[in-house]
Amino acid sequence: MGKSLAAQMRRMQRMMRPAKLSKKSQSILIGAAFNPLGVATTKRRKSPAKSAGLTTTRVAKTTRSTEPVAVSKTHKSGLNIPHGAQYLSRRHRCVQGSRGYKLYLPASATTKPKGLIVMLHGCKQDPDDFAIGTHMNAQAEKHGLAVVYPAQSRTHNPAGCWNWFASRHQQRGMGEAEILASMTRKLAREFGIGRDHVYVAGLSAGGAMAAILVDVYPDVFAAAGIHSGLARGAARDVPSAMAAMRRGAAGHVMAHTDARAVGRIIFQGDADSTVHPSNAAHLVASARGEGAEAHRVTRKALSKISYTRSEFVASGQHGPLEVWILEGAGHAWSRGRVAGSFTDPKGPDASAQMVRFFLATSR
Repeated sequence: MGKSLAAQMRRMQRMMRPAKLSKKSQSILIGAAFNPLGVATTKRRKSPAKSAGLTTTRVAKTTRSTEPVAVSKTHKSGLNIPHGAQYLSRRHRCVQGSRGYKLYLPASATTKPKGLIVMLHGCKQDPDDFAIGTHMNAQAEKHGLAVVYPAQSRTHNPAGCWNWFASRHQQRGMGEAEILASMTRKLAREFGIGRDHVYVAGLSAGGAMAAILVDVYPDVFAAAGIHSGLARGAARDVPSAMAAMRRGAAGHVMAHTDARAVGRIIFQGDADSTVHPSNAAHLVASARGEGAEAHRVTRKALSKISYTRSEFVASGQHGPLEVWILEGAGHAWSRGRVAGSFTDPKGPDASAQMVRFFLATSR
């Protein structure tokens, strides 16, 4: 028998009891809390490539695709690019603005990619860092998928966060949501990929933006992977965003009302001190309504972490839904690579599970 949404939220609340912190820890925590919104930043983190002593020459930005980057064992981004694969630097422009992005084209797709995944990085990250940490290119190579990594401009957010918390960016045809959807449409046309094989995923601020995109552009995206994110409408400005991150969305989330079904797979650590774990339940409420019950709940203990997986079957206008609650996990991509930021090498492989879910929704 499935657990009710209310029971899930009560359990998440119990896991978030406050602890006493030193003044130094308080300072770090305050900085970490504000940086996800781009409200206050001090230092920019060195890229994984620089930390590893690799060359990091910038690729010139263009409005069209550049020539394929020379393929080598280790690309200048720090990524290992298989022979025959391409990792391109591009820029997209539309009426709402422009953003740069990286595009991974797998060697395994000899004719055209079988699908497209849009990967949205979190705050203080960039496309290369996110590609390294999530190791999503390996999944793309395995399944013949293209992956696009849009880059948030520091001009539009000092910490490099997607502006998920501003009302303008939560609406169809507006702001960053439209820029990302327009970018996705153009790439899907370029490679001849239908809507049922287009997906979006993200971490933290990127996860929140992924939730927005799948809500307001169900004609563009078939499914979304939301890792440590928040529901659309959880915030409308910076103060409400901070409240939602600390305590949950407090009933402000917007329900998915479009008749076109979309799939969602959600990952959330129950010890996350940046995005309150109850936001996972709010994402479920947004997709399924209050009181939704999973048809199957399983708990599994791995060598270093346990998790609970709740599955909701597709019905009518509701697409399939999975919720993975990671016990003792913080604000980090599950089974991510340590060379990237905001990753946890323990736990289930979020990238592999998202791709498995995405492909299943397209059958």
